[in-house]
Amino acid sequence: MDIWNEELSYIATIMLWLRRTLQQLVILFSTSSRASLVIRFAVYSFKKRTYYTFIILLFSIYSSAQKTFDFNTNCRQAYKEIIQLKLNNGQRILNTEKVQHPDNLIPYFLENYIDFFTLFLNEDPAEYKKRIRNLKERVDKMEEGPKNSPFQLFTRSIIHFQWAAVKIKFGYNWDAGWEFRRSFLQIKENQELFPLFYPNQLYRGTMQVAAGTIPDGYKWLSNLLGIRGTIKQGMNTMQVFLNRTDEWSELYQEEASFYYCYLKYYIENDKEGVFRFIQQRQLDLVNNHLFTYLAANLSISYQQSENAKKIIERKNPSGDYLVSPVWDMEMGFAKLNHQEPDAAIYFERFLEQFKGRYYVKEVLQKLSWHYYLRDNQALAAIYRAQVLVRGSLESEADKQAQKEAKTGIWPNKLLLQARLLNDGGYYREALRLLHGKKFTDFTLPQEQAEFEYRVARLYDDLGAKDEALDFYKKAITLGEKRKEYYAARAALHIGNIYEQRGHKMEAIKWYRYCMNMEDHDYKNSLDQRAKAGIARCRDE
Repeated sequence: MDIWNEELSYIATIMLWLRRTLQQLVILFSTSSRASLVIRFAVYSFKKRTYYTFIILLFSIYSSAQKTFDFNTNCRQAYKEIIQLKLNNGQRILNTEKVQHPDNLIPYFLENYIDFFTLFLNEDPAEYKKRIRNLKERVDKMEEGPKNSPFQLFTRSIIHFQWAAVKIKFGYNWDAGWEFRRSFLQIKENQELFPLFYPNQLYRGTMQVAAGTIPDGYKWLSNLLGIRGTIKQGMNTMQVFLNRTDEWSELYQEEASFYYCYLKYYIENDKEGVFRFIQQRQLDLVNNHLFTYLAANLSISYQQSENAKKIIERKNPSGDYLVSPVWDMEMGFAKLNHQEPDAAIYFERFLEQFKGRYYVKEVLQKLSWHYYLRDNQALAAIYRAQVLVRGSLESEADKQAQKEAKTGIWPNKLLLQARLLNDGGYYREALRLLHGKKFTDFTLPQEQAEFEYRVARLYDDLGAKDEALDFYKKAITLGEKRKEYYAARAALHIGNIYEQRGHKMEAIKWYRYCMNMEDHDYKNSLDQRAKAGIARCRDE
């Protein structure tokens, strides 16, 4: 009998604990209609002494707990690793987090960053085929999160934004447009719902800038799709975000800096400002490979090949980082600009390892130039022939390489050497090559226009703007009816010079001149830059 009383006492203790637990659960789940319904059944079961049913329902409440967006310490560390391109490290942390907190949706969101960087930088079609299925699964998973969280729409918007960029790389331009539209509308809605969640500003600003550069001929389509914005709006939004010091803004500072630098360089045309920003913010170009790529890539575009080589050589060599052939491509460009003998090694290694189609024709063109300038016509011809059958025509540089290969005409060696030296920032070496020459020393009309353009660029880069203007205008006179880009780009540079001098109306005139030239190489990109120049001059 004593044993029976002891058992009853033990059961009573359990029931008391269950009663208190139930009261706490009622408070905890009071905002959830589904949980409240389950609790009402649980209370009924408890009153009727059907404890077995109650326990089942208790586990039902636990298993139906709402998903969360918890950007906890694990997730923040994983995000930091991923942004540095230590993708495997990031994935390991996310795997642990998913076991520890199975209802947390942030790990699945951050896995999309891993897919994005892997596909965007390496462009492996097999990887794309394997990872594309993650898009719908992740978007659906984010929708399971609480509607009252700013991350519910934010995460979906970023996933669509990243896949828009990836789909462009893989040639699915129409699909990319729809992904961008979804992302644009979602981030806009999220900012309206949660105006104090400032990471909205990062992506809203980026997308506003992109919308502001859409050519006028396509404005009807962007308006139809609800995509609107201006360059000034977008850049102002991003600048405000970069100066914020709240918790979420600080978390996204590195990602924001990456986007901001590219937009500032290519859209605002503030190239010196970008490198000042990199120095002032002390971006880690050694241990953050995303910043390493940013700085090396922009240094090559900014005619600083020596700086680009140093940046690539100094990057952290640890095997923790994403392995990517893009480093060989960038080093190949930097070395070719100074016509160094080992440039071919980097280009050839890139072509062996790269699985994608972007850049391939351009790299093959550069390889053919390398051997052509070294008087190895046989190898030059082999690589030129490959331009016609490898790679894609998605980028304008690849299109131009294909077009040149089809002509069967080789560039003038002197002008090609001057071009590469100028592209690398070796201005005085290039000027010495052209010293004493005039356009009548060249036979072909395209070579005459190119000569005037090359001299203009060198004077421009050396700060002799008045001399540059004279030669740019001569390049336009000789080349504006031709297919080569020299005249259109000369007009763009004239616009840049007048804009820098504060002569906005004169600058607009030359930007329009650039846009009005038809059917020439790099038309889309030159028109976009001219349009951005007009917007800047109008303070739009």
